[in-house]
Amino acid sequence: MKLNKAFSLRVREVLKEKKMTQYKLAQETGLYHSTMTDILNCKYQTPNFKNVALIIKALGMSMGEFFDSEFFNFEELEIE
Repeated sequence: MKLNKAFSLRVREVLKEKKMTQYKLAQETGLYHSTMTDILNCKYQTPNFKNVALIIKALGMSMGEFFDSEFFNFEELEIE
């Protein structure tokens, strides 16, 4: 699985757990809704680290909590 796909799936998983919408997440991060949509639809090869940090912070998680997921198993992750 590609890194951008793993990130997208993890964000969507946490949004579902927290019963939070993608629109609300965009508001919390200060990112444009279209930017958030592009990130979650894997339009970017890799989202920049600032946006990644903003999203994780808006989800109310630490980096460690967010990346402690089966989606980020390095043996199965394609890092280009």
